[in-house]
Amino acid sequence: MRLTYRTELPQHTVDDVFAWHERPGALERLTPPWADVEILHQDPGIRDGARVVLRVRQGPASFRWELRHRDYEANRRFCDEQISGPLKSWVHAHRFHPLGGGGCGLEDTIDLEAPLGLPVGPVFVRRELDRLFAFRYERLAGDLDRHATHAVKPRLTVAITGSTGLIGSNLRSFLSTGGHRVVRLLRDRRRLGQDGIFWNPDTGEIDKDGLAGVDAVVHLSGLSLASGRWTEARKKVLVESRVRSTDLIARTLARMARGPRTLVCASAVGFYGNRGDERLDESSSPGKGFLAQLTREWEAASRPAQSAGIRVVSLRQGVAITPAGGALGQMLLPFKMGIGGRLGSGRQYFSWIDLDDLVGIHLHVLYDTSISGPVNATAPNPVTNATFTSALGRVLGRPTLIPLPGIAVKAAFGQLGEEALLWGQRVVPTKLASAGFRFRYEGVEDSLRHQLGRPLGHEADPDPGS
Repeated sequence: MRLTYRTELPQHTVDDVFAWHERPGALERLTPPWADVEILHQDPGIRDGARVVLRVRQGPASFRWELRHRDYEANRRFCDEQISGPLKSWVHAHRFHPLGGGGCGLEDTIDLEAPLGLPVGPVFVRRELDRLFAFRYERLAGDLDRHATHAVKPRLTVAITGSTGLIGSNLRSFLSTGGHRVVRLLRDRRRLGQDGIFWNPDTGEIDKDGLAGVDAVVHLSGLSLASGRWTEARKKVLVESRVRSTDLIARTLARMARGPRTLVCASAVGFYGNRGDERLDESSSPGKGFLAQLTREWEAASRPAQSAGIRVVSLRQGVAITPAGGALGQMLLPFKMGIGGRLGSGRQYFSWIDLDDLVGIHLHVLYDTSISGPVNATAPNPVTNATFTSALGRVLGRPTLIPLPGIAVKAAFGQLGEEALLWGQRVVPTKLASAGFRFRYEGVEDSLRHQLGRPLGHEADPDPGS
């Protein structure tokens, strides 16, 4: 069976597109977020003989898939061939060719043969590969556009905490494919490797020498707010995990004569509390409640760096739209089963941000030295919970008729459910708009279709071949 997909990237040269594919993080960026894929081993680069070993899970089943690169020709082509795995054979040829005007055409040809007895028909295979390549081409174009905006500027060295988390892992791959160097702050000395820096916020340890030569620190680590009911003891731990780690980084940078001059810290729209339909920008006052208090203390912990003249940006993030985890990841199963619905009244506002736009925001604030202080990292069009619910139902093709009453949410989740699910904030990204940041996904349904691989009007161009 042969399937061929094509796309055109008229704003990007063959050299740039090929270089993107050769850099660390390309495979991670091209893996769809709805797929349960673990990279067990990956040799550097895509030249002949480089191997990739994956663990792929499909429902209760899983399999090991080993691939080898071959037929490498710089700026022209490379192939992936199955060495071992679930298929009888698999060869994926990537071809790059120049377009008139200096752009790049990209063609992907898949030759595969399923083993006898495998319950996978050609219709299923084509449907899944159609989804895969529509997503790949959309993300590739978006990433290349983001990096091209800053192409004439020097590449950065960026240290990241929380690099294994949902946002941190995506940011790390996004920056690497753009030619930036990423170093990771890790708590396990055994995992440091070439680009690791040891730190331990619990003991106040951090490798200050490892931060020398780093341009910026992006601080994303912190215990998950949704990891259990908010008992008084749990709330104390949640606050301390953010305040202690932020304070350690801020004080360390403040004492460094030639250290990073930019600190980007994660924050949250929970800063604004429960505000109904009031439009909230960065100048709006803080709200009430545990999340508002936590966020105020979290942001305040970065003041030692700010006082030392370091540019500090606090990204008040909305809910990141991705099926790989977070809120959407938890919603998918009940919605796919047709038992999803609005929460409480459904009138509470839901401030969201597409994950690809969120990593783009990080790059923007790393380069734009005019931006400092709180920044709302949210899409320009927040929606109510009821509107989001309807959009998700349309994208999945499922009904959304079964609401979850507010009293049930409070009974199940306590204060966590009340503040995180029933309260709302209508947050707008005024600073980003003023700074010229361009959102790729301004509408929540467009974001959902991209992240779930269910596009409308932006399909990959499949050619069944022979």
